[in-house]
This record gives sequence, structure tokens and C-alpha cells, in this order.
Amino acid sequence: MADAYFKYKAGIGNAASYLVSGRPFITGSVGPLRPGFEQKVEFPLVTKRISVIRHGAGAGVTDVMRVHFNSTSSTIDVISSSHYIELDSDEDTFEFNVKCKEIYISAPQANAQNLNWRLYAELTQIDKGEMYDLTGVGLTSKT
Repeated sequence: MADAYFKYKAGIGNAASYLVSGRPFITGSVGPLRPGFEQKVEFPLVTKRISVIRHGAGAGVTDVMRVHFNSTSSTIDVISSSHYIELDSDEDTFEFNVKCKEIYISAPQANAQNLNWRLYAELTQIDKGEMYDLTGVGLTSKT
């Protein structure tokens, strides 16, 4: 007999939450990303997949954009430890098949004068409060 008090819901370890199509989430920059600055994108729900697209101002633009899962102001130096993905040309795109509740986009100190970006994410129905912090090897430590 079924338990009258049990209510099925999506959760962080629920495989079905990642098998179905995700709920769309689209955002992007409203102005150029300033040198030495980072933007934090917080998702309303846990992600299933994220695509980040870099946009430049046209031919000859050499600005670099970095995408990472921890802030550059965190206790680990994300940049010197190479815990980021770099997008360095117009329309350069990277797709993450990952669950997370936030992502960071930054630019090197001497760069990003004409840098814009777009982000598309597929969201699960999992509350972001259930998502743990992304730490460990490859995120906040080298070994």
C-alpha cells in the first residue's frame, strides 16, 4: 500500500530530472564586460546543460572571455590555477553538460573592451537550494 505522506518530487540525485527536456533560460550581457571584472549568473533552478557564446565587436577583436564555476575573489585563485574555459573569438561557444546553481564570466585585466556574451541553459525542476557548492579537484584545487 502506498504511503499517504510520500510525495514524489525532483531532487539532486533524481535521474529523471536530467533525462527530460529542460526548461529554457536565456540571458546575456547588456554592455561590454569590463577588464578585470566578473559577472555572476545565478540560475533559478539547478541546470542540466549550459551553453555560453562569446560575441565581439567585429573582425580583429582579440578580447578573451573566461567561464568558471567559482568566483575569482574566492579563496582559491581560479585564474592562476587554470580552473576556467577560455572563449577567444567571435561566436566561440562552449557547452557544459553539468548541474550547477551559478556560473561566472570574467575578462583578463587588459582585455574585454568590446566583449559581449549570451548564455542559454536548460533547467531541471530541482530547487537550487538542493545543489551543493562545486569544489574539489579541477574547481578549487589542483590535486
